[in-house]
Amino acid sequence: MKIGDLITKYADNLVIKAITGMIKGKRQLRLKGIAGSFDSLLLSAVFQDIGGIHLVILHDKEEAAYFQNDLQNFLRHSHVLFPSSYKKPYHYEEVENANILQRAEVLNSLNEKHELIIITYPEVLSEKVINKRSLISNTFSVSAGERLDLDFLNDFLLTYDFEETDFVYEPGQFSIRGGIIDIYSYAHEHPYRIELLGGEVETIREFDVSSQLSIQQQNKINLIPNVQAKLVSEERQSFLDYIPDDTTIWIKDYEQTLDIIDRSFQKVEEQFQSIKALSGSSTLITSPKQLFETSESFSENISTFLNIEFGNRFYLKAQEELSLAVRPQPNFHKNFTLLADNLRELQHNHYDKIIAAESFKQIDRLKTIFEEVDSEIAFDGLNASLRAGFIDDDAGLCVYTDHQIFDRFHRYRGKEKFTKSKALTLKELKTLQPGDFVVHIDYGVGRFAGLDTVDVNGSRQEAVRLVYRDDDLLYVSLHALHKISKYSGKEGNPPSINKLGSPDWGNKKKKVRKKVKDIAKDLIKLYAKRKAAKGYAFPEDDYLQAELESSFIYQDTPDQSIATAEVKADMEQGHPMDRLVCGDVGFGKTEVAIRAAFKAVNSGKQVAVLVPTTILAMQHHRTFTSRLENMPVSVDYINRFKTSKQVSEIKKKIKEGKIDILIGTHRIVNKDIEFKDLGLMIIDEEQKFGVSVKEKLKNMRIDVDALTLTATPIPRTLHFSLMGARDLSIISTPPPNRRPVTTEVHSFNEEIIRDTISRELRRGGQVFMVHNRVSDIEQIGNLIYKLVPDARIGIAHGQME
Repeated sequence: MKIGDLITKYADNLVIKAITGMIKGKRQLRLKGIAGSFDSLLLSAVFQDIGGIHLVILHDKEEAAYFQNDLQNFLRHSHVLFPSSYKKPYHYEEVENANILQRAEVLNSLNEKHELIIITYPEVLSEKVINKRSLISNTFSVSAGERLDLDFLNDFLLTYDFEETDFVYEPGQFSIRGGIIDIYSYAHEHPYRIELLGGEVETIREFDVSSQLSIQQQNKINLIPNVQAKLVSEERQSFLDYIPDDTTIWIKDYEQTLDIIDRSFQKVEEQFQSIKALSGSSTLITSPKQLFETSESFSENISTFLNIEFGNRFYLKAQEELSLAVRPQPNFHKNFTLLADNLRELQHNHYDKIIAAESFKQIDRLKTIFEEVDSEIAFDGLNASLRAGFIDDDAGLCVYTDHQIFDRFHRYRGKEKFTKSKALTLKELKTLQPGDFVVHIDYGVGRFAGLDTVDVNGSRQEAVRLVYRDDDLLYVSLHALHKISKYSGKEGNPPSINKLGSPDWGNKKKKVRKKVKDIAKDLIKLYAKRKAAKGYAFPEDDYLQAELESSFIYQDTPDQSIATAEVKADMEQGHPMDRLVCGDVGFGKTEVAIRAAFKAVNSGKQVAVLVPTTILAMQHHRTFTSRLENMPVSVDYINRFKTSKQVSEIKKKIKEGKIDILIGTHRIVNKDIEFKDLGLMIIDEEQKFGVSVKEKLKNMRIDVDALTLTATPIPRTLHFSLMGARDLSIISTPPPNRRPVTTEVHSFNEEIIRDTISRELRRGGQVFMVHNRVSDIEQIGNLIYKLVPDARIGIAHGQME
């Protein structure tokens, strides 16, 4: 089923028609009996019918993000999240640049669009925004064909909080290179490139930050200033005053929202305790009315608009009430018998049955499972990432989510605006200092001498200046930056600088190519023997494999799916697999290994998992056991903590085939460990093993499939893979919404330690505090006790027994 078909089904629904009729009649309405993601489906159907501006007020930032994620499935466009400007609530020194971009986008959209859904939460409404008059008067328009004064544009951008850089990679930056101007406005997803010809705007193009390729051409653009910056003589206003009078406001649980506002006010009071002496100052907030910075209190202000409330708790005076018959999705806890019974009952009662999953592959896996469990049960697959399923008894419809069926973790996908990691090599160029060694692929080693502006056919362009032997100069255009790299070699041994026009650099490259070819010949012979060796061809996936992969508690990343498919395809070949899976910590390499191991065991083979440390063996044993607990698989591990009796028992079981997966350190490559029928060897972090262990591995895996996992491959291993001697899978996609690591450096400060630990504990997290001396570590523990008396504290160090 397609998303559009689901919304169309509800567009003709009598309940929806009744709701839209009440909205058009400006009547206040309270909705009861809503569950799961039905609220976002309901809003989508209403919005498609009547359009207009809709403001959705949810309880907090996370709830708003999940709701927007649902709307992203139903309505690809026409909805925006309006977030707070700050990283932490009411901490006004830590601004979130991505949020300022989204706020500016909303304000700009309200000026340009007449149909829009804005999703927000109470904390945001307490923050004033730039007023309409200032936004319009401080917005600068550029049109194709008009004359553009570069000096005026430069002054305008600097005045309104833009930063001049060599190139742009995040909102609020601009770059002027001759007749080319790159500007990343605060209210648009992509930056603009303006090209001038004789002082006139020739073209305006939207371009991608990472590739620098054009996305689409524009005739006119509006450059929006930083809406968070304090503009000169500018009065700010409440966002509630900003939206049109005929806006439809949807509030989730009106009373609870007001409670959250009261709690927010208490937080603000706490933040301002230190400046109570300034009670006469406008910086001190003395009532919730001031918190929401509007001419009326929050509840009075929004009551001037049409209010629609949805949720489980309801109270709002003088409203009409409409009850819906929508139930939440039942809990099945991976039990397919329960799920089949439930779907069979719904099928008997003529309900439409839909299972939503983020990928078509997951839907196919579910269908494979049901072909085995009960082939008479039919359902439609919906390619959508919904936060929760529901059953609508009035409409005769059930929409279930795959992550709830399998008890999988579900995380919203934030709308990606920009990321600093997308910056080009120009960003690295900024870190170079004059005098640093660089290598040009055509001319060899030289010294970096900064950037310069050169004349090319009458046009001024920026170029990199390189100095070679005898002070010869080479200018390299910014468009040829891919030919330059920073020199890396042995520390303390400066390289010899090449001479421009000399054959030395060319001869050096020829010698290296010859050596590489010689090494490659030897390696190809070695790996050709391995490819020619006869291995076991594993059969194709069955329903048990589909059930295991579907039950993964996280959504597969694209790279993870590709790596899994490549590993399984190799295992199904007639020659032994030799694949390297390379990916950062936490990117999902172990899950790929578990799926490969289960495929081997499911075909009657045994698996050896070799890890470098004792602790990692125990950790992998816990992970493998947890993932395979509902499968007919026996997992065990061997390390130095096992007694002689336990080791003897494991050796006996391995030889008899009673253990399917054995995890261990280099102990498992000893000759006394005999596998009954080894089919797959998984090696984790191969670079941490010694030469003798690697020689034993070579003998073990001549005709056995080998899968190597690593986050940091040694150059030799990686080189084998890159030149095709070993197969390579790279998992470079991080899990959805993975938070970047934040690093701050402070001098020792008890207040900072107290606040940081308290904030993390309130969040429900844990804190590790690393100290550099065992002798006084107890004193540090006592200090934490004094600063955070309600914390449970444990102390550990390397000198403990």
